[in-house]
Amino acid sequence: MNSSRIIQSLYTDGACSGNPGPGGWGVVAYFDDGSVYELGDREETTTNNRMEMQAAIAALKILAASRQTEPVTLYTDSEYVKKGITLWVKGWRKKGWKTSQGQPVLNQDLWELLDEINTRLSSQLKTPVQWQYVRGHAGNVGNERCDAIARAFAAGRKPSLQQSASTEDEFGSQATKVTENKTIQSSSLTSDSPVPDLAMVDSTTPSIAATDNFENLPREVRVAQLAHLIETLRIADEISGKGYLITSSELADLMDVNASAVTSRGDHWVWRNWIVSRVRREGNQILWQLEKVDS
Repeated sequence: MNSSRIIQSLYTDGACSGNPGPGGWGVVAYFDDGSVYELGDREETTTNNRMEMQAAIAALKILAASRQTEPVTLYTDSEYVKKGITLWVKGWRKKGWKTSQGQPVLNQDLWELLDEINTRLSSQLKTPVQWQYVRGHAGNVGNERCDAIARAFAAGRKPSLQQSASTEDEFGSQATKVTENKTIQSSSLTSDSPVPDLAMVDSTTPSIAATDNFENLPREVRVAQLAHLIETLRIADEISGKGYLITSSELADLMDVNASAVTSRGDHWVWRNWIVSRVRREGNQILWQLEKVDS
C-alpha cells in the first residue's frame, strides 16, 4: 500500500425494505489525500440491524487490509452497532453469548465476527478504532452517501461507486472477500415478522424527551416534563426487571410515539437503557420484551 495514503475516517450504513426483506449496506472510506473508496452489497432476505453490522464488518476489513497504524474513527448511525461493540459485547462474550436473562444474543454470528476483527485491529493500530454515533439524515455528507448506497442496493439497483484504480488495486481482493462472505441468516429473522410497507427502516431511535424550544418553556413545565420522563423510565425498568411482555400499542404509549414507529423498527433495537426485542405474535398483537443493558 502507498504509505502516504492514510484512511482518516470510515462511514457505514445499512437499509432494509420490509425488515425482514431485501437489504443493502454501504461503506465510504475517506483518505488524507482527499481520495474516497466506496463499497456496498445486498442480501435478498435480511434485517436492518444485520445490514448495519455487515457494513461495519466490511469497513473494518478494509481498514485491516490497509495495514496502516494511524487511528481511525468509524461513524455509524446505528446505536445498536455502536453500543453493542463498545459496551455490550464483552458481557455477551463472558456469558457465552447469552443475554442477562439467559437468552441467545440475536445476530450472534455477526457480533462474533465484528468483535474478532475489532479486537485484532487493536494490535494493528496505535489506538483502537474510535466508534462514533452520528445522527442519520442530518446532512452529514459521509452518512448521507452511505445511506444512498445502502438504499440503492436494497432496492435492487447497483449504484456507481467511487473506486479509483490505485485504491481498487489496494482493496480489490479484500472487497471481493467482503462481498463473497455472505453470512447465514440467524434466528433474528422470523417468518411472521410484520412487513407493513416497503418503506426503508431507519436505524436511528429519537429521544422521547426531545421537544422543540425546550429551553424556552417555563421552568415549571420543564420540571413537569422531566418528572414525566423519570416516571416513564421507572415503568420501563419495572417492565424489564419483572420480564413483562407488552404489546406494540402499549410500548408506543410508553415511548410516546405512534404504534407504526414501533413495528417499523424491526425485531431488535435500542431505546434509552433497554434493548427492545420482538418475542412473538398472539393473534393480532405483537409482544415485546425490554432488557436492561448490562453496564
